[in-house]
Amino acid sequence: METVFQNDFCTVVVYPEKKIVHHTIHKFIFGENFRNMMTKAADAYEKYDCRKWLSDDRENMALAEEDIKWGQENWENRILKTGWDYWALVMPKKALGQLNMKPIRDRYKGMGVTVETFSDADEAMKWLESQD
Repeated sequence: METVFQNDFCTVVVYPEKKIVHHTIHKFIFGENFRNMMTKAADAYEKYDCRKWLSDDRENMALAEEDIKWGQENWENRILKTGWDYWALVMPKKALGQLNMKPIRDRYKGMGVTVETFSDADEAMKWLESQD
């Protein structure tokens, strides 16, 4: 495991041998902090030829519309082009955050990413590790 990026808002690690990028949100993240996290994670995803992403979003709230739009315009194509096969999504604890993530989850399912949602990061990792 290699830590790629860390601050008060989040931690991003990569498991090169497992081809997994894993971000953990520590508190509500938006704007520049969100974009930095996603960019650093995408850099590692490409560098290590990853195919799996674990998003631990338990401590996040609803994503801002500007951040969703930024992700679709700047992050999404990078990851899909690299080869995004599996996404383990640990849903936010708050109902508003969960509602916000459902259309995002469905968007990537519609693009061919195998997505599973979880309430526990360890279970999410076990599932990712079991995927070929």
